[in-house]
Amino acid sequence: MAEAATQSVSPAKGYQLADSSSLKAQLRRANRRLRVNAFLLTAPLLVFLIASFIIPIGVMLFRAVDDPIVGAALPRTVEALAGWDRNDVPDEAAYAAVVEDLRALRDGGLDGRAMVGRLATRLNFEDAGVRSAVTSTARKVERMEPPFKDALIAADDEWGKRGIWATIQRLGPDYTAVNFLAALDLRYTVEGDIAPQPEERQVYIGIWLRTLTISLSVTLACVALGYPVAYLLATLPLRTSNLLMILVLLPFWTSLLVRTTSWIVVLGQNGVLLETLAFLSDGLEWMGLPEIIGEDNRPRLIYNLTGSIIAMTHILLPFMILPLYSVMRGISPSYMRAAQNLGATPALAFIRVYLPQTVPGLGAGCILVFILAIGYYITPALVGGEDGTMISNFIAHHMQKSLNWGLAAALGTLLLGGVLALYWVYDRIVGVNNMKLG
Repeated sequence: MAEAATQSVSPAKGYQLADSSSLKAQLRRANRRLRVNAFLLTAPLLVFLIASFIIPIGVMLFRAVDDPIVGAALPRTVEALAGWDRNDVPDEAAYAAVVEDLRALRDGGLDGRAMVGRLATRLNFEDAGVRSAVTSTARKVERMEPPFKDALIAADDEWGKRGIWATIQRLGPDYTAVNFLAALDLRYTVEGDIAPQPEERQVYIGIWLRTLTISLSVTLACVALGYPVAYLLATLPLRTSNLLMILVLLPFWTSLLVRTTSWIVVLGQNGVLLETLAFLSDGLEWMGLPEIIGEDNRPRLIYNLTGSIIAMTHILLPFMILPLYSVMRGISPSYMRAAQNLGATPALAFIRVYLPQTVPGLGAGCILVFILAIGYYITPALVGGEDGTMISNFIAHHMQKSLNWGLAAALGTLLLGGVLALYWVYDRIVGVNNMKLG
C-alpha cells in the first residue's frame, strides 16, 4: 500500500516541478520582452542623442587634433625634415623637396592651387607673415633652378629663417596639439619647447577669465534677484502664486533675439533709462565707478561687460526661480513657526531652518544658470561689445570668419572640459543627488 501511495504521489511531484520550471521560463521570456519593448521605446531618443550630441562632440574632439593639411601638401618636405635638429636652416635636400612639392601642387590644376592657399593659411595661423612667402614662392617655383636654397631665399627671406621650417616640421604629422596650446596662449618655440605667446598675441587667457567672471556674476545676480521672488511665490496663496508665475514664464513666450534687442533700446545711450541716470552720473563717479561714465557724462550700460551681465541676468533669471520655487513650495511654514516658538529670531530661524532646506533648489538653479551662461553667444554678441564678448563668440569667429576650425574645436573642447570639471566639483561638494529641478 505504501508503494502504491508513493507511486500515486510521484506523478504529482513531477508535474509540480515541470510546472515550476515552465513558469520560470515564461517569466524570463516576459522580462525579456519588457526589456526589448523598453529599448524600442527609448531607441528614438537614443538615436537623437547620438546624432545631435555624441557625434558632434566626437567630431569636435577629433577636429581639435586632426591637422592633415601640411602633411598632404608637402609630403616630401615633411619627410626631408624628419631628422632636422633645428640648430640651423635645413640642407639643400629640404629646399629641393619644397620646390618639388610646390610644383606638384601648381601642376594639380584648380585643386592644387586651392591647396596652396589652404597650406599658406594654415602655416600663417602658427607663424604670422608666412602666407605671403608661400603664395609668392608658389608662383615663382616653375622658373627656379638649383641650387634651390639660394632660389627660395631670393624669392622670400622667410625661407632663410628657421621659423618657417620648424612650423612645417611641427605640423607635418596628421595629429597635433598646437590648437590646444594656442587656445591657452601657448606656442612651440623654434627649438620645440612650449612657451607663452608674445604679450601682444595673448588673447584667450583673458577671454577665459572674462567668461568665468561673467558667468559667476550672472549666477550671483540671479540668486540675489530670484531667491526673494521664489520665496514670495512659495508663501503666497496658490491662486495668487499661479498668476504671478505666469509673469515669470512670460519671457519664454518671447524670442531670445527680441528680448536681447529690447535691452539695446532700454540701455542705449539715448534710452529712457540713461536719460534718467544722466542726472546721477556725478554720483556714480563719486562712488568709484568712473569706468562706466561715457564722454557725454552718461553711464555706459551697453556694448560692454555691464550690458552683458544685465541682459544675461534678465534672460536666465527664470531658470533660477523655477527650481527654487519647486523646492520652497514643499517646505512647511510650521518649521519656521516652531523655530521662533523655541526662541529663535526670524532671521536666525530663516538661516538655520529654512535656508538649508532650499539648498537642493538653490544648487540646481546655480548650476543650471552657470552652465547656460558660460556658453552664451547671442546676447554677448549683441550687447557685449568688445569688453563683453565671451569665449563662445571667439569660437563662432573662428568657425565662420577666420576658418580656423581646429582652434575653434580646441576652444570648444576646453569649454566642455571646464564645464564637466565644474560639474564634478559641484557633485563632490554638494552632491548631484541633492539637486532638485522640480
